[in-house]
Amino acid sequence: MLSTRDKIRMNIRGYRMVHTLVPGILLTLFIQSLMSALLPFINIFMSAKIISALVGQQDLRHLLILAGTTVLLNLVTGLLLSAMTRIGNYHWAKFWQVLDEPLNEKIRQMDYERVEDTAVHLRYEKIKMMRTTNGLGLPRLLWSFSGILQSFFQVVFSVSLVAGAFTSHKTANAGPWSFIFEWWFAVIIAAMLVANVILDIYRASASVKKTTAVIGGFEQVNRIGNYYGEYLSNYKAGKDIKLYALNKSIAREFQDIMDMSVQMAGRVFGALAKYNSLSAVSSTVTSSVIYAFVAIKALFGSFSVGNIVQYAGSLSQLGGGVSSFMFHLSMIMANADALQLIFEFTDMPDLKYQGSLTTEKRADNDYEVEFRNVSFRYPGTEAYALKNLNLKLNVGRRMAVVGMNGSGKTTMIKLLCRLYDPTEGEITLNGIDIRKYDYAEYMDIFSVVFQDFKLFSFSLGQNVATSVAFDQEKAIACLGKAGFADRLASMPRSLETPLYKDFEEDGVEISGGEAQKIALARALYKDAPFIVLDEPTAALDPLAEFEIYSTFNTIVGEKTAIYISHRLSSCRFCDDITVFHEGELVQRGSHETLIADTNGKYAELWNAQAQHYTA
Repeated sequence: MLSTRDKIRMNIRGYRMVHTLVPGILLTLFIQSLMSALLPFINIFMSAKIISALVGQQDLRHLLILAGTTVLLNLVTGLLLSAMTRIGNYHWAKFWQVLDEPLNEKIRQMDYERVEDTAVHLRYEKIKMMRTTNGLGLPRLLWSFSGILQSFFQVVFSVSLVAGAFTSHKTANAGPWSFIFEWWFAVIIAAMLVANVILDIYRASASVKKTTAVIGGFEQVNRIGNYYGEYLSNYKAGKDIKLYALNKSIAREFQDIMDMSVQMAGRVFGALAKYNSLSAVSSTVTSSVIYAFVAIKALFGSFSVGNIVQYAGSLSQLGGGVSSFMFHLSMIMANADALQLIFEFTDMPDLKYQGSLTTEKRADNDYEVEFRNVSFRYPGTEAYALKNLNLKLNVGRRMAVVGMNGSGKTTMIKLLCRLYDPTEGEITLNGIDIRKYDYAEYMDIFSVVFQDFKLFSFSLGQNVATSVAFDQEKAIACLGKAGFADRLASMPRSLETPLYKDFEEDGVEISGGEAQKIALARALYKDAPFIVLDEPTAALDPLAEFEIYSTFNTIVGEKTAIYISHRLSSCRFCDDITVFHEGELVQRGSHETLIADTNGKYAELWNAQAQHYTA
């Protein structure tokens, strides 16, 4: 439970974040709120003056001056309000574009261990759901900022115009209505206003608490719903949906999710309707008493006809202004809990030790990596994915990592790239624990192609370079080494050809094998001393596989290559083969040495695969 001081601190930080995201939006909203509050009071005040002048039979010149002043004030205020609204619309559009940037930036920078953590995903979904269902978070800050300012100015202007209604003396015998002129009746009206304010505070606080409580258990449902929504809207899923008649089953699952969301929304809006109804009744009763107060005092001649218009209009604005001010203020305070979720997300500390040593980039690529008694368990599990691994990667050599699914091959690469840190033991680079190196510099010595690599709907050249700007000659050379030269020659815009059709009509569809070659070219383009290929030929046909492997030594040059595969035939191109089984390194050697050990795991896997090619 946040204290009032903590809530204020959260809101101040929230407004700083808003200002950082969209500089100038708060100033624009301030001016816009002032003009919006002022405009109705210009008409209330000037209408009262004009009516009083008419009743008092003022000359035409005086009436024209009043009318002209009214028009001029409305024109100036209206123009300012229009200008601020236009600028505000621009700022709002920009705000919605960059709203998720603090969260996205955190996701981009956070440790990979957190990226794979379901609890982190659920926390992210909760932030999004609170925004979607009740506008909580940064949007609520801006809405309430405008609401507080406008209602504050509304109250100030109202009080300045209505003060005379409570000081006007009784000019006629009011009979049974004499109490209207007593000081204590003014106190009663003030008490009714205060009660209405308290009810608004309760309404705002209760509605936020109710919303938070309802959506608390729907983070996972929301994640699943988003997944189905994105899947159904992705044209690349069309083949699977058609071939496997998934449209009905997916639609049914998606409808179930939507039904649950509708139920959640119904519970939220039902609670809001109850609280809003209470507030509406209270406001109506208070407004009725205020209008009766003004009417009775006017009836007994306490003020002129023009004053009646002024006081009635101002009292109406006062009641609404006070209620609105307190409502938005309470909403801001209640919104602090949502802001706390955002800041807890963006403030999540790094789990990894952040080193500072430089890797000293070497022209000779003379780097030596060693696993020293490394064991590893994934977070939240007790089973070891890797156990007591001792392994030295020799500079300039080709090492294949083979084994059955779940044997620890990819886990070893994740540890090598510091996506995770070892549970036990250490990994060294040139004799120094890799955790002591600057992470960005350490990652620069690796070019990695994982099984689940991602190509983007940008140009071919940008995909190879993973950058907007790229070296065309270098990109073409890398694509050629990866076996993509013929396909490149057929592309209408060469390196500028967009991949896929998400953004451009002339985008080209890439096959799985072609995508794999582009990913290989991307690894070569980085020109790092270590190349790590995790199942690089999984989507290639046998002929393409042979083409890649037959030129493998040429592709990697003098670099150190680590190659993970489930096809053991490819291992014959490597001079060092490591065999993993159930998280342990069980064999190491050349193909000839390992195949000669007929009782070894490698021979078992080789013979099991060979029978499918020799049958």
